[in-house]
Amino acid sequence: MEITFENVRDIIVNTLSCDADQVTLETNLFEDLEADSLEAVELSMALEEAFGVGIADEDMANIKTVNDIVEYIKSKVQ
Repeated sequence: MEITFENVRDIIVNTLSCDADQVTLETNLFEDLEADSLEAVELSMALEEAFGVGIADEDMANIKTVNDIVEYIKSKVQ
């Protein structure tokens, strides 16, 4: 699967049960979408399944926005 904002957004929408229009590159997962730690783990697992790239727990602590996720995954794939 190609790593695009739209693909990441769709995974976030499915995992966090939010509306697609709530998710932009600047959206903060915890402040804007009110994701909790369990949802963050579920999101990490969904991203790993989709892109073959897991987000390490210590890295997840530094990931706040949707753009952070997109850039992190791109950096791990290349």
